[in-house]
Amino acid sequence: MLSPEEVAAIEHEVALYDRKRAACIDALKIVQQRRGWISDEDLRDIAGLLEMPVDELDAVATFYNLIYRRPVGRHVVHVCDSVSCWLMGTEAISDRLRERFGVSFGETTADARFTVLPIPCLGCCDRAPAMLVDGNLHADLDPSRVDEVLERYD
Repeated sequence: MLSPEEVAAIEHEVALYDRKRAACIDALKIVQQRRGWISDEDLRDIAGLLEMPVDELDAVATFYNLIYRRPVGRHVVHVCDSVSCWLMGTEAISDRLRERFGVSFGETTADARFTVLPIPCLGCCDRAPAMLVDGNLHADLDPSRVDEVLERYD
């Protein structure tokens, strides 16, 4: 069940649009910000509030890379999966993350500290390879810088 604060925040966003469903990404972000991810129950509640089919909202949630439909770790690492990053060595970055955490893309470390996910493009091709950690962009990476960056996240 959505909290009164979540409902109020979603209704505030809804008021900014002509149609309730136009606020669906904002609504998903509001709930995810408070709960860390979007459960099936959350999805049903949000869809009901926005008067839209649950399947349609689920399609938006699963399409949008920054909405999590499963629990994630305290920190989420998005590794850029664009052509530029691949050309500039993102495979070495991904290998370093797998080696350090012992998980593959889509998995969370045993201590629930990090979740590693691919993302189609971070929009910084001139500074490839890149990754996003909790929304903070880290570019011009090499495997040794990955460890340096991750030390900032306890």
